[in-house]
Amino acid sequence: MVTPAVKQTWAVMGVLLNMLGQGMVLSFPSILLPSLFAPDSKIPADIHIASWVASCIGIAGIPGFLTSSFLMDVYGRKLAHAVVVVPGILGWLLIYFATNITVLIIGRSLCGLAAGATVSLGAVVIGEYTSPRNRGMFLNLKTTAVCIGNMMVHLLGYFYAWRTVALIALMPHILALIIIVTWPESPAWLASRKRFDESEKSFYWLRGKNPESKKELGEMLRAQKERIEYPSSKSICTKCLEFFKKFTKRDFIKPVIIIFFGALLLESCGRHIFPAYALQIIEEVTGNKSQSFYYTLGIDLIISASAIFSSVLVKIMKRRTLLFGSGFAALLVLMCVCLYLYLSANGLISKDKSWIAVTLFALYFILANLGCTPIPLALLGEVFPLAHRGAGSSVAGFILSMCVMAGMQVTPYLLVSVKVYGTFAVFGAAMGLALVVLCFILPETKDKTLQQIEDYFNFGRFRDEDVENDDEVKMKMIPN
Repeated sequence: MVTPAVKQTWAVMGVLLNMLGQGMVLSFPSILLPSLFAPDSKIPADIHIASWVASCIGIAGIPGFLTSSFLMDVYGRKLAHAVVVVPGILGWLLIYFATNITVLIIGRSLCGLAAGATVSLGAVVIGEYTSPRNRGMFLNLKTTAVCIGNMMVHLLGYFYAWRTVALIALMPHILALIIIVTWPESPAWLASRKRFDESEKSFYWLRGKNPESKKELGEMLRAQKERIEYPSSKSICTKCLEFFKKFTKRDFIKPVIIIFFGALLLESCGRHIFPAYALQIIEEVTGNKSQSFYYTLGIDLIISASAIFSSVLVKIMKRRTLLFGSGFAALLVLMCVCLYLYLSANGLISKDKSWIAVTLFALYFILANLGCTPIPLALLGEVFPLAHRGAGSSVAGFILSMCVMAGMQVTPYLLVSVKVYGTFAVFGAAMGLALVVLCFILPETKDKTLQQIEDYFNFGRFRDEDVENDDEVKMKMIPN
């Protein structure tokens, strides 16, 4: 008999394979751009064009987020996830057959659309399909999958041309599509559509029948049965008005603020920037082009290992402890890296010991990937109440896409104007700001059910189990 843990793992594998493909999308510029800059390139490009080739995935992520949010709300999580995989497959095919910059950008944009669509949708799927005890680990494994995708591109790019790598990158999306077809529909989405019998069947298939799962299902169904019904047929104006009204509700605004600073932290710690420009950054730091691949691969291995370790730590440590402990330590190491590179660049200390900077970078990425990169992405699947999950994913997607685009767009110019030390000093300042703000506004979500987290954002506290049967408390818990 297949256990619930195996069923949850199988379902999550569909998300993780998509995230692996996203990692390949993010790091692809590191092998593509040097080829475009080469004198004998059949598709020549300058730094301005190259910055758009790299950053267009951020812009394309915005319609991706909006599309996935609409699809997951109207048609369910399963169909939405299957649909948004298709642009990624088409995008890699266009990149493989590209003969000019325009086709390359279109292909990258389609890959970015699929990547953007799966970020929040994947987090929502993991949040709704897995148990509270496993949710944190599975959400952190999303980051691990992306890191492995980054490493695969850097490794494959050393042995194969970028067109061949683009063809190989198709495989994760195709495998993910096969797995998604076997999923049941999300119990939470079925409950939100008042399909309670189907919701119960799907929930028990994923979680099994035990006292904890029965209690969680009961809380979710109760909350949805108490929710005020609205007419099913609404005009577009009514739907738009309802969307903007969400910005007046505390249980929507507070998660959006958390996601904003989480996205700032995610981008400023180099989550998307380093994979895309890894070879160029390491080449400048070491001053040795022939060895930059080996240094990059070494850092990739360290990043992937630390991301896996983070998935273990999140099961035994509180989210806040892991995030702020590793985050502030990473910030301190980053400032040391910037100081060392500044002093060596200005001849104040010897340039012969490049291994010092590489070691500090490795330590920085170990610490950053323990908390700063996985936890902000995990929050996408936890902080938005069920009633706002589609709209929240849209807003979160817009925020994340703009942050990715901004980071990708400015990085090549920063690397040219203020070098590596200045680039990371700028990002370090933003990282410090995000950590300080999150320290005051981020609740602890470890081992909390999604319903408990929803209650926290409505009423400023997690529900006291001792009074959950009190009629007066129940009336207060009815969502607005």
